[in-house]
Amino acid sequence: MNLDRPVSPDPYSQLPRVATLEVSSTSLVNDAQLPEENVFNGWGFSGGNGSPQLSWSGAPAGTKGFAVTCFDPDAPTPSGFWHWLLVGIPAEVTTLEAGAGTSENAPRGAFHVANDFGGKRYDGAAPPAGDRDHRYLFAVHALDTDDLGLDNTASAAVTAFTMGAHTLARGVISATYSA
Repeated sequence: MNLDRPVSPDPYSQLPRVATLEVSSTSLVNDAQLPEENVFNGWGFSGGNGSPQLSWSGAPAGTKGFAVTCFDPDAPTPSGFWHWLLVGIPAEVTTLEAGAGTSENAPRGAFHVANDFGGKRYDGAAPPAGDRDHRYLFAVHALDTDDLGLDNTASAAVTAFTMGAHTLARGVISATYSA
């Protein structure tokens, strides 16, 4: 593994500025180690592969829905690695309980888009063995629409691109993990 590669910038700092949501979690501590229950189960990892609890507040007027994503900008790819894309979250929802990263536990009306593992769910951290700490950016996006015009066949890149044009506010809580 080439540990001499530069650290990727926070991808959200590269986007147009939007208002800030407050994001908190009973599962995660910002900038601390990702708990094992949120680590992938497979590829040599034995984590719980469960999504963390997330809560948010401070959505601006005009918010009609939310999306929640988890992105690893430190993956050794040119495009990072998407671990979770949950869209269509109703505007009245401001908390996801731990485990909401499955279709059975997602809020009514919300759906998962395929992550970079190919699953339509949350799949946890799984950085290459021996690589440096990776950052896992759990972002809540307040959207000006309740329908992005996507379905669960959209790619992660198209979903992120489409959300960008509809994001009113965003909040991020970050965790790290290395194998």
